[in-house]
Amino acid sequence: MTVSVTLPALGGSVAEGTITRWLKQVGATVRADEPLLQISTDGVDTWIPSPASGVLLEIVVDEDETAEVGARPVVIGSPAPTGPANTKPDVPSPPGGGFGRPGASGHRSHPRPRPCSLFPGRGARGTASAAIGR
Repeated sequence: MTVSVTLPALGGSVAEGTITRWLKQVGATVRADEPLLQISTDGVDTWIPSPASGVLLEIVVDEDETAEVGARPVVIGSPAPTGPANTKPDVPSPPGGGFGRPGASGHRSHPRPRPCSLFPGRGARGTASAAIGR
């Protein structure tokens, strides 16, 4: 899926803006709301944020070029798959279903931890009355 970034209207009488600087290049990974480019108009200089996360696929308007409000200076999309569709490694599952999960025999592969006592010899709760001998 691709998303085109649209040059927004930055004021009632502003009809165009000049791309003064690209903050990301083609192939860069961008996050939603991350600044992509800086534009300058008659009234304001500002950054244009990314509307979505993805990869910057195409720069349509170069630096120092002017674009009209509503123009699409950049295209963002999903990265192209680089490997096989199956991204899971071929690693066998650990015996017993993994850490702490019952295996085929119904027993856990690792014992559960025991509660510890703050005061040795006084039980798991270690209350204040136990600490003073009551």
